[in-house]
Amino acid sequence: MQFKRRPAPADWRLLLLSGAAFCAVGAGSVPDQPVTATAAALDAPAPAAAAVWKKSAVRDLIGAIEASADEGLRPEDYGLAALKGGLDAGESPALDALAERSALTLAHDYQYGRVGDRADLGWHIDRGQGSVDPMVLNGAVLRGQVRSYLESLLPIDARYKALKTALADAPDGASRDRIRANMERWRWMPRDLGRDYLYVNVPSYRLQRIEDGTVLSTYTVVVGAKDTPTPWIAGDAPSLVVNPWWNVPQSIIKSSNLRPGRGGYVFKASAGGYTVRQPPGPRNALGRLKINLTNDQAIYLHDTPAKAGFAKDDRALSHGCIRVKNIDQLAAELMSDGGDGTQLDEALAQADTRTLQLPKRTNVYLVYFTLDQDEKGDLVSYGDPYGRDAQVIARLDGRPVRDTRAPLQVASN
Repeated sequence: MQFKRRPAPADWRLLLLSGAAFCAVGAGSVPDQPVTATAAALDAPAPAAAAVWKKSAVRDLIGAIEASADEGLRPEDYGLAALKGGLDAGESPALDALAERSALTLAHDYQYGRVGDRADLGWHIDRGQGSVDPMVLNGAVLRGQVRSYLESLLPIDARYKALKTALADAPDGASRDRIRANMERWRWMPRDLGRDYLYVNVPSYRLQRIEDGTVLSTYTVVVGAKDTPTPWIAGDAPSLVVNPWWNVPQSIIKSSNLRPGRGGYVFKASAGGYTVRQPPGPRNALGRLKINLTNDQAIYLHDTPAKAGFAKDDRALSHGCIRVKNIDQLAAELMSDGGDGTQLDEALAQADTRTLQLPKRTNVYLVYFTLDQDEKGDLVSYGDPYGRDAQVIARLDGRPVRDTRAPLQVASN
């Protein structure tokens, strides 16, 4: 079979740059400024073959763009009016360029999310150097599968689908915006969370242990306070520590005005001040157990002597780490998953510090959804302790962002 070739469009450099821009986009980021052509790009030869967008393919794309409203996005952000006008004018190289650019933009936003810079929203999940391959799009165009290709890039998690269903029934704009913010966050997430994992949704103040989509157990947690919010991270749990030492972060040393001579702490002089550690014991801020997590934010799960916090409705109280009620039960579950659990019992019977490797490294996700499913599959509305919904919606809609939150400061405890 031979495919019809069309001469490269006069504005082929725009085609080349649009494809290159999306191939270069890092995971979960979108360039906020127009892509600047490099000398190499401008001097490059014209592409040998560009996608030929017949009217049927453009109509398919227009239908996909109109359907983006069902995903909480705005069709007008994807050149909808221009595509309809170009379709009326007939097939042309200019329509090819416009259709490809619109399709690549929508493909990226479906697969990685529309909101670009997310670090100030607490996002610290690395999805790798993700990109949308223009050649894959071209293949979908030639096969007449543009819309199905785009839809295949969306999250498949049941929690995303529940939000999409709720969006269709939303009674007003405010309700729609809350749902849209949470759907956008799911587009930021890795597509495969793993067979079993720990799932901490910060606004719910809960930790869930999930296996094959079923919630096995749920734990009450305390999360970061508004001025020291828990970051959004993904990692795994390689080990736990019984009777841990607490390495006091410098931010807490300064805010608490810790000085040598303060009882219950070990001080050591260092450049510009002190390092401070708290030994194991009944007053240790980490309690008797700490579950290590792989991340670059010094975040982990831990016990606490401040048990009263678990009874509060607003449990955004910590310096960033996750305090887990009945963490000994969670630790026992993890140690028994592929092991016999006796090591934990033996370590808890002693007063010395011991690090135990978990029999199986379990994925851990600390996330932020103000609407999420519970154990029964019902969509539940939670609070917005860090005030992030409005931030996400403003960026989705291209409005100026008024940030009234405190700067992100993460300290371990």
